[in-house]
Amino acid sequence: MDLSPKIYSCLFLHLNMQTGVLTISLDFELLWGIFDKIGTRYNSEYFANTRKAIPRMLELFAQNQIQVTWATVGMLFAENEEEWKYYSPDFLPSYREKKYSAYEWARQHGIRPEVHFAPELIREIIQTPHQELGSHSYAHYYTLMRGQSPEQFRQDLQASQKIAMEKFGAKLKSLVFPRNHINELYLGICLEEGFEYVRGNPKNWFWQETQHEDQSKKWFRSADCFFPMGKRTSYSFEEINFLSKEPVILPASRILRPYTNGNSLFNKVRLSRVLGEMEKAAKLREIYHLWWHPHNFGNNPEACLIELKKILNLFKKLQEHHGMESLSMGNLGNRVKAKQVKNQFQIQ
Repeated sequence: MDLSPKIYSCLFLHLNMQTGVLTISLDFELLWGIFDKIGTRYNSEYFANTRKAIPRMLELFAQNQIQVTWATVGMLFAENEEEWKYYSPDFLPSYREKKYSAYEWARQHGIRPEVHFAPELIREIIQTPHQELGSHSYAHYYTLMRGQSPEQFRQDLQASQKIAMEKFGAKLKSLVFPRNHINELYLGICLEEGFEYVRGNPKNWFWQETQHEDQSKKWFRSADCFFPMGKRTSYSFEEINFLSKEPVILPASRILRPYTNGNSLFNKVRLSRVLGEMEKAAKLREIYHLWWHPHNFGNNPEACLIELKKILNLFKKLQEHHGMESLSMGNLGNRVKAKQVKNQFQIQ
């Protein structure tokens, strides 16, 4: 714990007046996040729309003083292929199935800057108030796929930290595991490489062990976007796991599914579900952790941005009436640490 006594004292004041919290984390990846699913069969307009939508998201977040963690694939930090190769680790992931390797994909299909690099957007994120730059690993690394090793994962995290620090002067503290593949055996490595906070999966069974997918899990996850299919999605501070040799695990509550053309009723019900959960979290003084991929806005950017405005407008009302706060993963994690220290002081 490296927080100063002054910071802790300020956090203690907040802890004595606990309010609800909205945390937003975004998995920023462009093609690196889905290359193994779609190969070269992607719509270039989809990612062009994504690149245009991100500055507009940032503008909305700044206007509403919303803290957001941008968990960014490290390869996006590069300016070009030469720089991408320079920062790539020496010990590459040796997946049994080569299709999961970003390096293998690039070797076979080549690098395309418009879908593989985004340093100008990362600069904009850093320059926007209340935004936290986090990591989504360097190469969209899958920690639960066979063949890869702990040392390969460590070097991947080191590459992310190196390119962030050398190019942008940023020390990354928050990590989101790609595909929500959380390998608990690797949590100690995360902390050793500077990642103090990790996004966890929602509590419900259909979000556990996401590497083992079956139709029932997919069906329940889809249905849960419209109707309650499991436990309450918000949670109290006391429910957050925090072990001394591991990062603080900050569970996700809900993925914001994108707007879909031709399904006005479904869109309305889906958004209402998110808004209702936010309101419940505010009233119960709990944490609501919303996440999505920026590229989810790629097909219908205008409609998705309208929905985001509705979410942020509700947050402002909940902030006014219930004191709800906006906290990035980093600041939420700091609050968790401070709360534990406070509890230790009370025990003593």
